[in-house]
Amino acid sequence: MKATGIVRRIDDLGRVVIPKEIRRTMRIREGDPLEIFTDNDGEVVFKKYSPVGEMSPFAAPYADVMSRACGMPVLICDRDHVVAAAGVSRKEFMERRISAQLEEIIESRRTQVAVAGDAKRTQPVEGIERYAAVTAPILAAGDVIGAVCMLLPETGAVPGEGDVKLAQVAAAFLGRQMEE
Repeated sequence: MKATGIVRRIDDLGRVVIPKEIRRTMRIREGDPLEIFTDNDGEVVFKKYSPVGEMSPFAAPYADVMSRACGMPVLICDRDHVVAAAGVSRKEFMERRISAQLEEIIESRRTQVAVAGDAKRTQPVEGIERYAAVTAPILAAGDVIGAVCMLLPETGAVPGEGDVKLAQVAAAFLGRQMEE
């Protein structure tokens, strides 16, 4: 754990303000759920809670089946990180931060599809030179909680209508699983 040097007092209602710099760095937004951990040494740790991350053991085989069906690499992300990857090196993608571009697509609540010859391609994961073919936001109980992202294959072939539908159905299914 890294010390920040920032000290905050608890107010009379038991609240603590998380400094803006930390919220920005850790991508904590208003309304984000935080999980609270304690240990025997008196430490209290706040961690961003990811409902999609809780589903990671289920999401990984789901991404694998999707990748085989469409012939494209598949990523399943929460609002901050990749939680499942198939058709690519899992080690390279897992727990990597999603890009600001992908965050915008997720927040827009619209499926985005790559078009042949489009110069503006979406790089879904920070620091990895792979681009999105289809990105479908995952919605649960009206909230955006992540995305299903199919990556362009090495050939650069753009996705077909069936691929778009597959991503949308996968996102809807995962969202429904989170509601139950």
